[in-house]
Amino acid sequence: MQFHHHGYVSGEPRVLPAAGTGIDRPAELPDEVDVLIVGTGPAGMITAAQLSRYPDVTTRIVERRGGRLEVGQADGIQARSVETFQAFGFANRIVEEAYRITTMSFWKPDPADPKRIVRSSRVPDDPTGISEFPHLIVNQARVQDYFAEYMANSPSRMTPDFGLEFQALDITEGDEYPVSVTLRHTVGSRAGEDRVVRAKYVVGCDGARSAVRESIGRELVGDQALHAWGVMDVLAVTDFPDIRTKCAIQSHDGGNILLIPREGGALFRMYVDLGEVSEDDRGAVRKTTIDQIIARANAIMHPYTVDVKNAAWHSVYEVGHRLTDKFDDVPVGDTRLPRVFITGDACHTHSAKAGQGMNVSMQDGFNIGWKLGHVLDGRGPASLLATYSAERQLIAKNLIDFDKEWSTLMATRPENLADPAELEEFYVKTFEFPSGFLTCYQPSAIVASPEHQDLATGFPVGKRFKSAPVMRVCDANLVHLGHHAQADGRWRVYVFGPAAPVADFASWLGNSPDSPVVAHTPKNLDVDAWFDVKVIYPGPYEEIDLGEVPEVFLPRTGPFSLIDYEKVYAADPADDIFAARGISPDGAIVVVRPDQYVANVLPLTGTAELAAFFAPIFSAG
Repeated sequence: MQFHHHGYVSGEPRVLPAAGTGIDRPAELPDEVDVLIVGTGPAGMITAAQLSRYPDVTTRIVERRGGRLEVGQADGIQARSVETFQAFGFANRIVEEAYRITTMSFWKPDPADPKRIVRSSRVPDDPTGISEFPHLIVNQARVQDYFAEYMANSPSRMTPDFGLEFQALDITEGDEYPVSVTLRHTVGSRAGEDRVVRAKYVVGCDGARSAVRESIGRELVGDQALHAWGVMDVLAVTDFPDIRTKCAIQSHDGGNILLIPREGGALFRMYVDLGEVSEDDRGAVRKTTIDQIIARANAIMHPYTVDVKNAAWHSVYEVGHRLTDKFDDVPVGDTRLPRVFITGDACHTHSAKAGQGMNVSMQDGFNIGWKLGHVLDGRGPASLLATYSAERQLIAKNLIDFDKEWSTLMATRPENLADPAELEEFYVKTFEFPSGFLTCYQPSAIVASPEHQDLATGFPVGKRFKSAPVMRVCDANLVHLGHHAQADGRWRVYVFGPAAPVADFASWLGNSPDSPVVAHTPKNLDVDAWFDVKVIYPGPYEEIDLGEVPEVFLPRTGPFSLIDYEKVYAADPADDIFAARGISPDGAIVVVRPDQYVANVLPLTGTAELAAFFAPIFSAG
């Protein structure tokens, strides 16, 4: 963490100085805003948290409830999400609080007595070591609390506007604030009273029954699997030996349980198979009581028993897989630019058993958040916003395809599987997908074609930047390169290579009028305000003389023009990033988007290509 560079800080360094809209921020929702976010679920909160770092952009987030969420339904936090939390500064804190999944047990009918279940195998949760971050279980409400804290500590001092429910919207192109939104007060003396807010953009994060989605004519299209599950968070006494281990339990009669230990050491969640649902059920299965769910769980787990002492929460749901054709308000084939966006359950729904809902929804929010900030802050053109639906709709479709296969396997009788070990083999084989690491954005205005991919094979263009340990030269600290990247809206330019070719590139980057740093960074801002440029040398850190490092990697920032020494790195001899990420001995430039996805890989001589890549992104005309 860096602070003091604008003067001595004696208080909490996570509380950034108020700026822009954060100075004397009005408690009352204004009549006009740049961005109106509807819903304080995970997608809405991460969108707001990202936009809170743009203090000159007026962003407000409304929620129909009267206050914070107390008990959330989602609980699985995949490693990709924890990577994201690192950018927002609370990964370590939430890891300490959460339950950490390290292994998964598979229980099946005992071949000698099929009415009894036995443990058939254990598999590691991350068999390939794909991330330095863990797979966690923590309540959705706590995730939202951390984002709320981040927003409140940001320069914009953002807090949710509770007690306001979305009713309708109307778009009038040509107006400065073209989206007219009708909201209704739900609590207090003004309950039932409507008011209108005008916005430049609206982001609907209001769940599967999204009124924002309906207002722009989008529909969730798909099917029901006609299979019901009861889910419960309980405190119980049991003789089941793996009660604090994630388990997939398949019984002799086809009933199944997915067991998820929860944070805190005592609570656990069970997804209990309630069986097939007839087409004319008309929602009757949703009346299944908690006692019936508990009884079903005990039947599946024989000879073990679960004596539930307290049920913190329970529900019944039917597996459904639905998707909208677009995630914004622009009709297919229309060339106008979007004004309204939908995220998370508002545009894709699926089962809960793969632990994807909250995770994918947050990546939706991270994606649209930085793009709105980039456009409204005057950095780039509004055409950038069209990439949101194009990128995220395909990811959601892939998720639904995956979830159909996983949920079908979970509901299949063991004797009907082609291979008795099919479920655990699928879990191991597909681990990279639910962890969030198979997302690969296709070439676009903000993702280059991978023609120079051979220069850095371990940083695939379109996929998230996979961090690796490096040695920070200034203080000989071993750190993860990606952990220094905050969710501050900046693009990252990582420069890998030997001193001589790096110096030539650095001279261009720091001085040429074609350099993105020179051409696009406003003269009244710090030189690294929009581009975070770092260098990684291949040799031992002892051989690097900071006095000879090019100035572009030692920028002077703040009112005192202090030198930032934390942008110069060397390879870790014990875990060489050049070897680990397949970086050419000749060096490479790796460009990373504000949401942590690799946007381009270029040779150190690719100055013209780098300038050409950034020119349309930072052309706000």
